[in-house]
Parts: sequence; structure tokens; C-alpha cells
Amino acid sequence: MAVGAASRRRYMGPLLCINLVMHAAVLGIAGWSINKFIDRETHRHLGGNTATGYLLVFSLMAGVVGACSVLPGLLHVRTPCRGESLATAASTGLVSWALTALAFGLACKHVTLGNRGRRLRTLEAFITISALTQLLYLILLHAGTLSSVFGPGSRNHDHSQGCCEIRREELDRSHKQAVPEFPSSDA
Repeated sequence: MAVGAASRRRYMGPLLCINLVMHAAVLGIAGWSINKFIDRETHRHLGGNTATGYLLVFSLMAGVVGACSVLPGLLHVRTPCRGESLATAASTGLVSWALTALAFGLACKHVTLGNRGRRLRTLEAFITISALTQLLYLILLHAGTLSSVFGPGSRNHDHSQGCCEIRREELDRSHKQAVPEFPSSDA
């Protein structure tokens, strides 16, 4: 159980660094391209077709949300065995992957329409790699969600790992002790 969690965490750190670099590259290329596209400047490396504007807008959104989703992921990797950080990292990672997948779909459409410059082909490649690494990161995160540490059958009472679970019986017993019984008003 602990070996699986440690090996997942060992791969998450480098994946997060790769995701951050990829999203930063997408932001840089898409930002430069949309600047040229808005100013209607022709550049020999830009090119473009009818899907270019949509590709650039969704690439910028995916890059911003993806770069922001790396922070909860890094916090989750640093804090051992915390369900709250796992939920935050998984939810932000899922939103980031959804936007990246949408940009990936637009990149596929952009490829089929043709007439793309070198910068747009580079942007498409970065979006493709980013979508795949983000998906791999989500698979590792959700493997942590389904593991026995956080899953329905978890009974880990080793406090040295930093997480523990209160059994249902203990919770019911402590709840009954904490709630005072009031005398009935039948008298």
C-alpha cells in the first residue's frame, strides 16, 4: 500500500514539471500568435485557416488553467497522504485536462484544414504532448483516489504517515457522548 503511493508520488513531481513547462510554452506561442492574428499582421511562421482563432483562444485558456492547476498538484505531492489536497489536485487537474482536450480537438481540426505555419504546428505539438501528460497525471491522481489509503476500505491507523481514519463505530460512540439528552416535556 505505501509502496504504491510512494511510486505514484515519485512520478507525479516530474509530470507536474513537464506540465508546467508545456503550459508555459503553449501560453507563449499562443500569446504571440494571437497578438499577430488580432493585429492582422502576416508573418511567415504564422499561416492560418478558419480554425486558427478558436485554436488560439482555447489554447490560451488551456495554458492558463493548466499552469494554475500545477500549484495544487505540487502541494499534494509535498503534503503526504492528505485527502483534501488530493481532491483539490484532482478537480483542478480534471478541469485543466478538459480544456486541454478541447484545445487538442481544435488542433486536430486545424491540422485537417491545412495552411498552417511553423509556429502553429509547434503549438499543435505542444498541445498534443500537454494533453497526454495531463491525462497521465490524472490517471496517477485517480489511482491515489481509488487506493486503499483513501478508498472505501481504508483502515490505516499508522499516524507516522500523516493520515488516519475514524471508524464508524468510534464516530457514533463519540457523537452519542457529545450530544446531551434533554428530558422530555411530557410532565
